[in-house]
Amino acid sequence: MITSTIEKAVIKDKERGLSDVAIGAKYGITYRQLEKIIRKAVGISVSVLNTEKKIKTLYPKDFKEEATTVWSFKSRGNWATHSGEYRGNWSPYIPRNVILKYSKPNEVVLDYFCGAGTTAVEAKLLGRRCIAFDINNKAIELAKKNINFEVPIEEKQFQEIYEPELFVRDARDLSFLKNNSIDLICAHPPYANIIQYTEQEKADLSYLDIEDSLKEMARVAKESYRVLKPGRQCAILIGDMRKHKHVIPLGFKLINIYLNAGFKLKELVIKRQHNCKTTGFWYTNSIKYNFLLLAHEHLPIFEKPVAYDYSTIKESALPYGSVLPFMEKLSAKRTLDTLESSTVWILPEKDFEKYLNKNIIERYSHEKPYKTIGFSLNSKGKRTTINDWTSKKKKLLFIKMPFLLDKTFSNADMELHLSGLKETIQQESVHLENGGYCAIQTKDIRVGDYVEPTAKKIVDILSSNKNLHLKEIIIVTNESNGHLAEKYKMDGLKINHQYLLVYDF
Repeated sequence: MITSTIEKAVIKDKERGLSDVAIGAKYGITYRQLEKIIRKAVGISVSVLNTEKKIKTLYPKDFKEEATTVWSFKSRGNWATHSGEYRGNWSPYIPRNVILKYSKPNEVVLDYFCGAGTTAVEAKLLGRRCIAFDINNKAIELAKKNINFEVPIEEKQFQEIYEPELFVRDARDLSFLKNNSIDLICAHPPYANIIQYTEQEKADLSYLDIEDSLKEMARVAKESYRVLKPGRQCAILIGDMRKHKHVIPLGFKLINIYLNAGFKLKELVIKRQHNCKTTGFWYTNSIKYNFLLLAHEHLPIFEKPVAYDYSTIKESALPYGSVLPFMEKLSAKRTLDTLESSTVWILPEKDFEKYLNKNIIERYSHEKPYKTIGFSLNSKGKRTTINDWTSKKKKLLFIKMPFLLDKTFSNADMELHLSGLKETIQQESVHLENGGYCAIQTKDIRVGDYVEPTAKKIVDILSSNKNLHLKEIIIVTNESNGHLAEKYKMDGLKINHQYLLVYDF
């Protein structure tokens, strides 16, 4: 039992700067218990007490906009008043990129999960008007401190600097905002009962379980669609969760919520996390218990479409059978020093597929028989349709979609791809042994102005199969990633990541 005496002692040690680990060892309390003590004492979830941020610089050094769909920031960013003291807040590099890409100076940016004010600070620095609010009045108090700084004339990067408007409000009720009045929405919602942000606020979404949280986020999405101007964007950062050794695709579920509200998917960015330890204890347990450390978040960029007549759009569908499964022989690296142990795989550009294949085979076939199937859009090709090599049960079914990597598709093509995949898995699952795995390699594609989230759609269609359980969502990209803003010019970001969806039976 944690007494009031222990709580007071913990807060004193926190004020003295004692680390979370040291406090936990000293008082025999868990990290979650420590968070609760801090929330009770100060009203917000923070990691540091009684510290004043001294501004060393107002802007990030050598900043370049991201131009691909994998965003990776080795440093979270500490310019202006930014810091990581508010638990769960996002890196300021994220709103900075979003604001620069999808808004212009003097336009209005809305953040309805304000927290410590990261978005508001960036909007101020970038010459945008900002409306930001949070349900927690203590969070708004902290945010007001964080936006309280001057931008000297000689340091201004934009002609006008606007002071953000901060309020205590509920994201589900934007009735104080007019229809079509916001230029950009940029927000980072709580992740379904992972971190609690208030101590007693009943309307706090961070206390809700997954289904209730998504239900309430549907109200947020509906209001977002109403207040956003047509043709403008809404960026939401969300992560996945793990429960009972399986992944809950919270990111994909939230994407569905916003699509159902009327939005289109403009981009789907992967935010790589760098604070995930994949050596020592974590690596050993990753192999022993066959799980990957969650190291990614999803940043869907939605767009409210401009109204037009959809009936004028026609697509020519491919005939049934054009998406054809065939046997494929894998090429893999002969040896690997270590296996990947997080959900983000950064592989060498040279021999990319060989490294990918070897990781999948070694981790999920366990030196037992496996079967690989590819799909082709060319029904007249010489590839042989699938047949069992042997009657022996397989440990792994590995499905690859090579045609997604080098062709532009229509929505009709996508539907054929999904139906063919579902049918193949149903047919082949009888040849898998109990405790076997099905791994699917796929990639998002761009159709016209929007992104077709292929991996999300696969997860959606396979959710009705009660024999399949989603074990991992793996993001795969190569080492050559970098800032391509000066070299790569196009309307959208370069899609430079693939997915490996791993199911167990």
